[in-house]
Amino acid sequence: MNAPSKPTVFDVGARWPGGGLVQRQALRHQAAQASAGFSILLLQGFSQLCLSSLVEPLRLANALSGTELFRWKLVSLDGRSVASASGISVEVSGSFAEAAKALPFESQAAVAICAGEGVERHGSQDLRACLRRIARAQLPVYALGTATWLLADAGLLGDARCTIHWGKMAALSETFYDLAIDDALFVRDGQIITCAGELAAFDLAIDIVQERCGTELARSICQHVTADRWRDGASCQSVPPGLRYGSTGKKLLRIIQLMEKHIEEPLSLEEISVQVSLSRRQIERLFERHLATTPWQHYLGLRLAKARQLIELTAMPIMDIAVACGFVSSSHFSKSFRDHFKVLPSKVRAA
Repeated sequence: MNAPSKPTVFDVGARWPGGGLVQRQALRHQAAQASAGFSILLLQGFSQLCLSSLVEPLRLANALSGTELFRWKLVSLDGRSVASASGISVEVSGSFAEAAKALPFESQAAVAICAGEGVERHGSQDLRACLRRIARAQLPVYALGTATWLLADAGLLGDARCTIHWGKMAALSETFYDLAIDDALFVRDGQIITCAGELAAFDLAIDIVQERCGTELARSICQHVTADRWRDGASCQSVPPGLRYGSTGKKLLRIIQLMEKHIEEPLSLEEISVQVSLSRRQIERLFERHLATTPWQHYLGLRLAKARQLIELTAMPIMDIAVACGFVSSSHFSKSFRDHFKVLPSKVRAA
């Protein structure tokens, strides 16, 4: 999956509105200065969807412009092939340690880490040392999917804002207390760029192309892959289907974001009503019309979903999890959990 040395040249003037010879010459001049190179570390269980969503837009940027704007190579921790979450093995060109030694001497170099389930198992002293050496060299570091966990483990996040795939967000916030975690598709903070992974990696890749090569090439890539738009990094991961666009959806989204930010100490519907400048009845109608539920049922579902993540992904005592999710007693938590998931919290922990 390495970048082709001689990319196919498309008719940019035809496919690229407003494009043509001038744009191609400008991009070739830019590439002659230095193409952007990515060393992509694949960890066992990574998402192929995430990897393809990152690499394909970069490949198309090369193909549509007729020049090598981007380069990439795949590496693993030990230099051997890596099995994705779907069980398909991907060949790599070497080990991450070898690549990390050369990176500070390469022009326009960056690191991307693609991780999936079980990311905690990949933390090691050697990996932490490599990541810290890259950070000291002031190279951009892209963490995709659950890879943000490894940056936190290496102490690289500090006060930086970050994001991670929503399935790991609760465990990350409880394990690393002082992180500024956003429910976002991707977050840029200095040299650290974190991304929720999966299809959000496509949005990040288009953002990279737009930043380096301009909006027209970014639009041409979207046209080529039949995507009608790309999403802003600040867009929330947790937006229910159909609510991302439109004024009504934005009102409901604001309410849901308030709920997600107040899990440990839940807000009353009256408090939410004041903050969003809507009446209680207006809020109830929004949830009934768009989500076929009540505000309180949705809020309870958010709290219980976070509780299940913490039970499955951390060693926190169940009573502590109950408190962290806004329950005043273990009996109330256990009953609510069983009613929602049809299983007791203790059974989930045992499994």
